Amino acid sequence: MAQQLLIATHNKGKVAEYRSLLFELPLAVTWLDEVGITEDVEETEDSFHGNAILKARHYAGLTGLWTWADDSGLEIDALDGRPGVYSARYGGEGLTDADRYRIVLGEMADVSDDQRTARFRCVVAIAQPRGKVDTRDGTLEGTIAREPKGSNGFGYDPIFYIPSFDASLAELDRGVKNEISHRAEAAARAREMLAMMLSEAEGNEE
Repeated sequence: MAQQLLIATHNKGKVAEYRSLLFELPLAVTWLDEVGITEDVEETEDSFHGNAILKARHYAGLTGLWTWADDSGLEIDALDGRPGVYSARYGGEGLTDADRYRIVLGEMADVSDDQRTARFRCVVAIAQPRGKVDTRDGTLEGTIAREPKGSNGFGYDPIFYIPSFDASLAELDRGVKNEISHRAEAAARAREMLAMMLSEAEGNEE
């Protein structure tokens, strides 16, 4: 029987990415909406690492399921690392993804092309109900474009330009994005960790 794994998010786009990334493992992947959880954990930590652990531990304790949680965001050098851990709520509550990246574009309007460096960063935490938790991380380097392009992806993807592909992250095919993204890198490392956890759990059952 496949081990059930809860993805601690309400974001359908993120769930689809993770299901694609984890399909080779013997897991039954579910997510918050699917198990009827509507509450959100207040992200009170000042780092991606801290917030990922906070969410994973909370939902693992609440549901009794192995829980995969991440915290990720965009770090822009010219903005001293903003929006950072506030990426999903940058500019305030009730804004759309487009509203948020337009705020960033406005703040970057006078920044020269050679000073527009940025990166997406992701930290994945996997928690077991008994309290064991571990993390893996990943990054994707790029620059901030001057206008949004592309319709694949979500969040700040349309304004995140990757020079080696001459395209924004939102212009890339999902398969390509799943190979190069910060979330893909963190997930690949976390997937290796999950494989070991599954092997250990299987050994404990024998």
